[in-house]
Parts: sequence; C-alpha cells; structure tokens
Amino acid sequence: MPTRVVLTYRDYEALPADGRRYELHDGELFVTAAPGSSHQRLVGALFALLRQHVNEHGLGEVFVSPLDCILSDTTVVQPDVVYVESARLSLVSARGIEGPPTLAVEILSPSTLAVDRGVKLQLYARYRVPYYWIVEPGVRSIDAYALSGGAFHLAARLGGADRGSLPPFSDLTIDESALGF
Repeated sequence: MPTRVVLTYRDYEALPADGRRYELHDGELFVTAAPGSSHQRLVGALFALLRQHVNEHGLGEVFVSPLDCILSDTTVVQPDVVYVESARLSLVSARGIEGPPTLAVEILSPSTLAVDRGVKLQLYARYRVPYYWIVEPGVRSIDAYALSGGAFHLAARLGGADRGSLPPFSDLTIDESALGF
C-alpha cells in the first residue's frame, strides 16, 4: 500500500502561479480552475456589500479571494470572501490570515459543490471558524452556518426574493438585488 504524501505550507508556497486555485486540505492538494465571470461578479457584489458595512461600523476587515487562510501547516484554503472581526485582526499577516477568520464565504460552482458543502464545512468547523456562508447562485440562496459545540448548524437561510440578515451581521439587510443574483 503506497504511503500518503502529506503536503505542508512550504510545499504549497512552491506551487506555480498558473491561474489554478490551489488549496491544502489536511495535507492533500486540491486544485480547481479559475472561476468564471458570473461567479466573480457575485464575489465582487458580496465583497462590496460586506466591506461597506464592516468599514462603516468599524467591525474589522473583509478580504476577497485569492487570499490564503492558513488554518494549519497542512490546511490552507482560499474562501471567496473572508471577514475578520476586529478582535481577530492579529491573525492577518503578510502571508494571509493565519488562523480561523470570523466568516468564510464560498460561492458554489458545479466543480466545487461537493467540496464546499462537505470537506470545507468539516474543515471550517474543525478549525473553529465561527461562521460559514454557502452561496448557491443556481437557486439564489445563502445558507449561513454558525459554529456551536464544535459543529456547524444552519442559523439562517435567504433564498429568492427574501430580505434579511445573516450572522454575524444582525444589522445588515441582504437581498438579491444587492447581490445581482
């Protein structure tokens, strides 16, 4: 039986800048193609909405991919949008975010659906990311998960023409027109 090779951040750093998106999940390399234009439009809209809210209220910082979230030496992910609350800003370094951000947001595409709803959901819970949003453009929905007892629980869901807030932003109203679904 072949021995499993466990990659580390040092191996990850040496990967080529070739337009692909690389991540390490427990030492295993995951590769996806660069996202398409509709995906990036949605990433941009969500980033702009969150950044404006966070900046207006002095809540921390919002980042857009690609930015490494270094959860451990063998787990490095690049969520589409990341929020780091003020109390966690010491995690932000020249390399990226070194530890669990407050919120990780993934926008699903056909090639990432299983990973985002399965592997990443488990990774983010294990590394104690307090909030995780999964945006599904095809059904125009956002599922907001909150960490409780070491596992994620669905805390809120916005779908279709719904208007509402999602944790951790109880005072931010989100609707489909703001996201351009």
